[in-house]
Amino acid sequence: MDCKPAITTVSLGSCKFHSITTKIDEAARNGFKAIELFIDDLEALAKDISPAPATLAPSRDSILAAAHQIRQQCDRLNVVVLNLQPLRFYEGLVNRKKRNHILDEVLPVWMDALKILGADTILVPSNFLPEDPATGLPQTVGDFDIIVEDLRELAARGAQHESSIKFAYEALAWGTHVNTWEKSWEIVQAVNRPNLGLALDTFNIAGAIYADPTTEDGRVADTAETDLSASLGRMASTLDVSKLFIVQIADGERLSQPLHTGHPFYVADQPSRLSWSRNCRLFLCESDRGGFLPVLSILKAILDLGWTGYLAYEVFSRSLADSDYRTPARHAERAKRSWQQLCDIAKTQRSQSKSLGPSRFELPGMGLLETVVHEVERGLDILA
Repeated sequence: MDCKPAITTVSLGSCKFHSITTKIDEAARNGFKAIELFIDDLEALAKDISPAPATLAPSRDSILAAAHQIRQQCDRLNVVVLNLQPLRFYEGLVNRKKRNHILDEVLPVWMDALKILGADTILVPSNFLPEDPATGLPQTVGDFDIIVEDLRELAARGAQHESSIKFAYEALAWGTHVNTWEKSWEIVQAVNRPNLGLALDTFNIAGAIYADPTTEDGRVADTAETDLSASLGRMASTLDVSKLFIVQIADGERLSQPLHTGHPFYVADQPSRLSWSRNCRLFLCESDRGGFLPVLSILKAILDLGWTGYLAYEVFSRSLADSDYRTPARHAERAKRSWQQLCDIAKTQRSQSKSLGPSRFELPGMGLLETVVHEVERGLDILA
C-alpha cells in the first residue's frame, strides 16, 4: 500500500465543543479516507447517547453504541478507522491494582469497541504520571523488566481476543522513563510479541532530542543537530519496519520567548515539552505559523525504512479549544493544504532526481489527494 493521508480526530477540535460526527464529516470532505480515533471523542459521544454524571466514565454499553454509530458514519463516507488511542498511564505503574484494573476492566471494552470500529490497533503512549500529589512519591517505576512485563501482558490479552488486537508503543518526548524512540524500540524488542510494535511520531522524535521550548531559539543548546543526525542513523541501521505499526506526523511552533514561569503556556510541575505539545503543534509545512522542527528529515528516515502505510496528522494546539463551529473545518483544511504541499515537495524531488540522482524525499501515492477529495465531495453532495 502506498502512503496515504490520515488524521487523528483530536486534530480537528476539542470534544468539549466539537462532535465526532462533525469531525468525521470534515475529514471526509477534505479528502481524508482514514482516521485515528481519540478515546475522548468516543467517550463524549457515549455520554451523549447515555447521559451520566461528569465524574463517571461512560458505561460499556454506551461506548459500544457510540462505536456502532461512528462505524456507520464512516462506512457511509468510505472512511476507515485505523486505531483507537491513547491507552494512557498503563505501563510501569507503582499501584498494581490500577494496572490490573486497566487490564481487566478498561481493556476489554476498548477491544470490543475496536472490533465494531473495524480497526485492529491500540496506541499505548509511554507513562508520564507525575509524583503523587498526596504523598510526593513516584507513581511509576523505571524498572525495565516491569515495563516489559506490563506490555507483554497487554499483548497477551490482545492475542487472546477474537479480533487479535495489536498494540503500538510510543515514546512521548516528556515520558517519565521512556522518552526516545530508541528506548521504546528496546522495550518492544524485549517484549518480543508479534502483536506489539512501535508508533513513531515526528513531533515526539524531534521534541525529545532536538527541541527545547525553554531555550531562546527553541532547540537543545549545542547538540540538537548532531543528536538528531545520530538518532536517525541508528534508526536506519536498527529499526525493523515490520514492527512499525503507526506513523504520525506533526511539526512544532517556535516560541517567541522561552517557556518559563510567566509564559502563557507555563504550568507549574508540568514538563515544559508537554505544555508546549498541548499548545503548539502544527501541521507539516506551516512555517508561516512558526514551524521549525526538522520533521521532513525524520519523515524521510522513516520512509527510507520502507514504510508505505498511512501517515496520520496528530496535532494538539490551543486553536482546537476554539468553540467556533468552523474549527473542525479550518483544521481539516489546514491538514489538506499540508498534504498538498508535501505532494509538491515530492514532485519537485522526483523531477530533480532525474538529473541529480536518487530523490531525497519520496512519498509513494501522494498524488491521490485531489481525486479523493473530488470523490468524497461528490458523495457528500449525493447524500445531502
